[in-house]
Amino acid sequence: MRRVDAAATVLTMKVIGLAGPAGSGKSAVARELSHRPGVAWVDLDRLAWATYGPGTLAHVALVERFGPEILDEGGRIHRTVLGERAFADPVGKADLERIVHPAVSAALAQRIDAERRRGRRILLVEGALLGTALDVDRNAFDAILWLEAPEAVRAARLDADGRAHHGDRTRELTPPEGTLPIDADAPLDEVAGRVWAAIARSVEIRLSR
Repeated sequence: MRRVDAAATVLTMKVIGLAGPAGSGKSAVARELSHRPGVAWVDLDRLAWATYGPGTLAHVALVERFGPEILDEGGRIHRTVLGERAFADPVGKADLERIVHPAVSAALAQRIDAERRRGRRILLVEGALLGTALDVDRNAFDAILWLEAPEAVRAARLDADGRAHHGDRTRELTPPEGTLPIDADAPLDEVAGRVWAAIARSVEIRLSR
């Protein structure tokens, strides 16, 4: 990850990743912290989905590779069907990554530049696979925080949010090397406070509360 100059001022935007399995509280924490002055939030999944929306080069390439059956009635790519086809074999997975990853990397770089131009102090980038995804340039981050909570806690949060089925997708995720662990087994407002404190420590700047 990018080395941080200890003399950097708060005028230099810091890019902080929030990673971890589904239900660990990433979205809730990012949403809470995004209300603070100078803080913006990017949902990496939504950013990725936009890269293969109708009319994009990635959309055309995915349909050519995996067939028109991956499209819904509106001509948009049905992510579940795409996933079933792409992950059916190693070649399909590699082709999916070859098509999507460069687009996601470019879109994230553009978003980081746009938020920096807006004068943000902190940009939170939230994504379950942030620490391991090949389409993410970890050099773009000042720190990546890994939120972890017991499986029962994560399952209860997902169930309350109507996303119980999402737990299977990231259940086996483990924190990759270089991420900073955050205990997310607490009320989410308390977890947000822990994340904020960790950001302040990791980028060596003083953040107002």
